[in-house]
Amino acid sequence: MTNSLRKFDRAGTAATTGTSKARKGFVLVEVIVAMVLLAVAVTSLAAMMYSVSQSGQKATGNAYRNGVLMQEVNRLEGIPYDSVTVGTSSASVSTGVYAHTRTITVSEPVANVVKSVKIVITPVNSLYKPDTVSFTRTKARSSRVLCTSCQ
Repeated sequence: MTNSLRKFDRAGTAATTGTSKARKGFVLVEVIVAMVLLAVAVTSLAAMMYSVSQSGQKATGNAYRNGVLMQEVNRLEGIPYDSVTVGTSSASVSTGVYAHTRTITVSEPVANVVKSVKIVITPVNSLYKPDTVSFTRTKARSSRVLCTSCQ
């Protein structure tokens, strides 16, 4: 069996030596074509990765903005009605991950009954969009619900 393999190897090398001179520059052309195809594929993948990373960054900014808005809404709804002061206040937050400017405007369309609150969050990073939330606070009624002669 080893004799037959030796003969096969010798026959194979003899056959390829005659044709290798005719295909001398063909390997270089194949390499160039493969490099061009690889460059086109990698370029399109890089563009797609850039788009995905930008979308991820915007989604992260939206999540931070929504968190800041909900934090302010919960804070203003949790304090007593009389502690919510009428007017406009503004604060800049530069520490942490989400630097922003927060503007809170409180108006009182019906005196001692209704207060309208508007919160505007403006991020420092221009990739993130500003957002606004508005809600209404009302004064709670008396806790003496069974008292018929009370006001």
